[in-house]
Amino acid sequence: MDNNKIESKKELNTAIKIGSMAYLLWGVLHLWVGYEGIHQYIINPDKGLWGMLTGGDFAPIDKFQFATDSITLKVHANFILNFCLDVAGYGLLGILVGTMLWKMSKPWLAYFIGFFIIGLGDLAFLFLQVVPGHIKGDLATYGGPALWFIAVIVLPFGLPKIKWKEII
Repeated sequence: MDNNKIESKKELNTAIKIGSMAYLLWGVLHLWVGYEGIHQYIINPDKGLWGMLTGGDFAPIDKFQFATDSITLKVHANFILNFCLDVAGYGLLGILVGTMLWKMSKPWLAYFIGFFIIGLGDLAFLFLQVVPGHIKGDLATYGGPALWFIAVIVLPFGLPKIKWKEII
């Protein structure tokens, strides 16, 4: 009888399905940033990478002044590639969080990792780059924060009663 209780607590309900799928999709979208960063670094490191990071109302690509010396261009390209790979790392974390939630493996730990760590990275990007108009606000740039918001709002409704020993 105790095993049935334990197993019933591990059933996936709609809230957990929505939250875990939101994190999985969030992760895939962020892995794409890493892929596109590598792609631009290979084919057009001088302007292609900056094209990924500008285009907002206050940083239109046609007004952006690209560096002209090779050292500055190389440093910029490496910094932007590093940023893109960091975003891909967050994507892997999002996939891990989504998988942990789907499998109900320490679901509250997964929830708090997603809430704080992924939230910090995504909301910093949103409020420091997109909202001020440095990066173009579109479905791709608002989609990640929207998926994060859906996950953190919906998940608590489906998670089992919190057990602090599972988190620490």
